[in-house]
Amino acid sequence: QGSRQRVAPYLHPLYATPDDLLSIDLGSLYPELRNLRLRGRVEGRRVVPYAARNEIERGTTALAGKELLWVDDAVEAFFLQIQGSGRIRLPDGSTTRVGYADQNGHPYRPIGRWLVEQGELARDQVSMQSIKQWASANPARLQELLSQNPSYVFFRELPDSNAGPIGAQGVALTNERSLAIDPRTTPLGTPVFLSTTRPDNGQPLNRLMMAQDTGGAIRGAVRADLFWGSGPQAGELAGRMRQQGRLWLLWPVGSQPPGATQ
Repeated sequence: QGSRQRVAPYLHPLYATPDDLLSIDLGSLYPELRNLRLRGRVEGRRVVPYAARNEIERGTTALAGKELLWVDDAVEAFFLQIQGSGRIRLPDGSTTRVGYADQNGHPYRPIGRWLVEQGELARDQVSMQSIKQWASANPARLQELLSQNPSYVFFRELPDSNAGPIGAQGVALTNERSLAIDPRTTPLGTPVFLSTTRPDNGQPLNRLMMAQDTGGAIRGAVRADLFWGSGPQAGELAGRMRQQGRLWLLWPVGSQPPGATQ
């Protein structure tokens, strides 16, 4: 739920990319660092790290006027950043979409892991739903919780559409057929056969997918996020998805797949 003006209960901003954020493609200078990007800002004659989440949420001059929308729930805004895209329902009943534009350059840190380390949740209890329940029950510690993840995502507004969100490949994602992967090991556009289980009933889930998106938490050759779609049912599945699985890249005969050794 959101608004284009800051008026109660819409008090939590979604920001567009700030003007002082630098994004440097390291692969253009060092081919061995392809798919790596350095983000920061200029301070004097030096490039320094960009502000972390807790600094941004306290308010910085560079972000003044960069508010795309205001939403009514800080926790929902946080998970919107993790998902990288979403729909905002405005007070007049219309909706608009936001998509990933950029990121502050800080590493993603899972807040669920912090809750486990603090003894607040058992490891097997961690899900989007259980984190939201803890946040609702502990409002005085909400900022402490969210600040454990210094990564911060900036958005761009997209025309409203029934199509899926735009992934890193530049095309709309398809429900239950698009995967987010680590592009250092799985090139975007690669067909990938997935073998795992469903989070709701444990039944086998074996199907051909397409590598069409990336994410700050997705690191490693056998790590992927499955796009379930939009709406409450998809959100329920996505929030509980933490299954073990196997991936097979389908690669043309005679060419060398990424990460392979002779």
